[in-house]
Amino acid sequence: MSIIETGATLHAAHRDNHTHRDVSGGWLRPAVFGAMDGLVSNLALMTGVAGGAVSQQTIVITGLAGLAAGAFSMAAGEYTSVASQRELVQAELDVERRELRKHPVDEMEELAALYVARGVEPALAREVAMQLSRDPEQALEIHAREELGIDPDDLPSPTVAAVSSFGSFALGALLPVLPYLLGASSLWPAVLLALVGLFACGALVARVTARSWWYSGLRQLVLGGAAAAVTYALGALLGLAL
Repeated sequence: MSIIETGATLHAAHRDNHTHRDVSGGWLRPAVFGAMDGLVSNLALMTGVAGGAVSQQTIVITGLAGLAAGAFSMAAGEYTSVASQRELVQAELDVERRELRKHPVDEMEELAALYVARGVEPALAREVAMQLSRDPEQALEIHAREELGIDPDDLPSPTVAAVSSFGSFALGALLPVLPYLLGASSLWPAVLLALVGLFACGALVARVTARSWWYSGLRQLVLGGAAAAVTYALGALLGLAL
């Protein structure tokens, strides 16, 4: 083991060995989970219909309809959810902005108290709060981070959320339908391709978790396969009853 001799070397060693993964998941998390949702839901839908001993054409139409309906539903839901969240955040920022304008001293004392609660000496906390409060926009950003836990400059986009959800769900939902579109005449190629996709999505999820890729992939494969098996059994039972 080599010994670190200089401050510069120490800094480089710390930089190289003290990195963190993106715990928020970035773009990977919503994309992977959207595709996984499309895979599981459309695979389960198609196997449920196939269990009722319907025609190949009916299964394909069901899969394509499930793809379209699910993708539009996901996009609409994500847009509404993110837009509502963004509007709520903007409303809270407006409240904080008005308070900073009407009661600047009280807000500065509030910020100083937050730093004191985190272990900063009272005199130093007050000095830091005073300096940071000189710029109203900077003060608003700091209060938003400290009190609301948000970054005003990094609010999610409803359009980006809707488009990414639509695309990832549609891509995942397409996998069970694809073998039929390429000429398959039975359900098994669709099931096998979907299960491979589920394992791959589960393995990608390991990028944003502490689990190993094979465990995460196998877990998702088992859960998705179980959902398909249950809906197939239900479809068969309903087919016999009807």
